[in-house]
Amino acid sequence: MALKFIAIDPETDTNHCPAVFIDESTGDLLFQGWTVTEPETLSEVNGHSRIAGNESVVRLPARMRDIIMEALSDRGTAIRRADGVREQVGDPSGDARLLRS
Repeated sequence: MALKFIAIDPETDTNHCPAVFIDESTGDLLFQGWTVTEPETLSEVNGHSRIAGNESVVRLPARMRDIIMEALSDRGTAIRRADGVREQVGDPSGDARLLRS
């Protein structure tokens, strides 16, 4: 896996800081952030999208919005997947078949 580093939180030191990466082989976004542990927040997230055992919720500061947008637009506002499918940002994922109801 080749990761492309996008940026870290501009208002943090260089240790233990939120960051954004792109997996260059799949176009997947990777977020390093603060692990959410507040029961109320996790309950609200879980009410919209069940949190699977292999998933976690992370928090990134609002000041990183431009960094996240940079990651999204890195490939012309479309994500190039390993299978060659192009998905426009905001469209439903082509991997909907993998979602559990």
